[in-house]
Amino acid sequence: MPVEVTWWGHATCTVEDSGVRFLTDPLFARRLAHLRRRRGALPPPEAAVAEAVLVSHLHSDHLHLPSLARLAPGTLLVVPRGAPAAVPGLRRLDGNGLRLTEVEPGDTVTVEGVTVRAVPALHDGRRLPVGPHRAPALGYVVEGAARTYFAGDTGLFDGMAEAVGPVDVALLPVGGWGPYLGHGHLDARRAAEALAELSPAAAVPVHYGTYWPIGLDGIRPHEFHAPGDEFVRHAARLAPKVAVHLLAHGERVRPEVAR
Repeated sequence: MPVEVTWWGHATCTVEDSGVRFLTDPLFARRLAHLRRRRGALPPPEAAVAEAVLVSHLHSDHLHLPSLARLAPGTLLVVPRGAPAAVPGLRRLDGNGLRLTEVEPGDTVTVEGVTVRAVPALHDGRRLPVGPHRAPALGYVVEGAARTYFAGDTGLFDGMAEAVGPVDVALLPVGGWGPYLGHGHLDARRAAEALAELSPAAAVPVHYGTYWPIGLDGIRPHEFHAPGDEFVRHAARLAPKVAVHLLAHGERVRPEVAR
């Protein structure tokens, strides 16, 4: 089994490779500020079990301190360089038993024989609504029996395929949590364009269909429900050789990859 991917909703995934579990951008909240979870049950306790957690950037729907507090002592927490200075709560987690390490594009971390490589992302990495831009937004490539790319939040950027490198599985954001996507995001079509550039064997669309602003249920609901199906449609046209796995919340897949 080269790799197994579980999508828990939003950008939260478990990537298991060579018996090592990696958890991405854990968000286990029913409500976050003006957002509420509209689809998919809250992830079970097993979702918080991982050898390492990969945080892509500082936005609170990706770096969520109460969710990180559910991790077991000894878990390795990988964050963008500068994150503890911008989010002081991370230092308290570090003091409570998590092992914190900061990375920037090009850095690697090895977890029980599996390598994690930080790669660039085109996204505003600040801790909003205030704070200077003190930490980069990142993606990660987990390199073990397979090469799995978790894009975090990103837009298309020049040299993306070269910066990410060869990958077997791509976890790509295809939507968001509001009716409009701004700069530094991928919608379903742009995600399919990224897929064509990256040319992995398999892909899983994420970052859609989970959280939505309270009171906006009737405003452009298509943007909440449709991105996954639209990504499948665009990918079939732009990257027909890639096997796209459209997962339900809590569903897992073992993509076929050739290494």
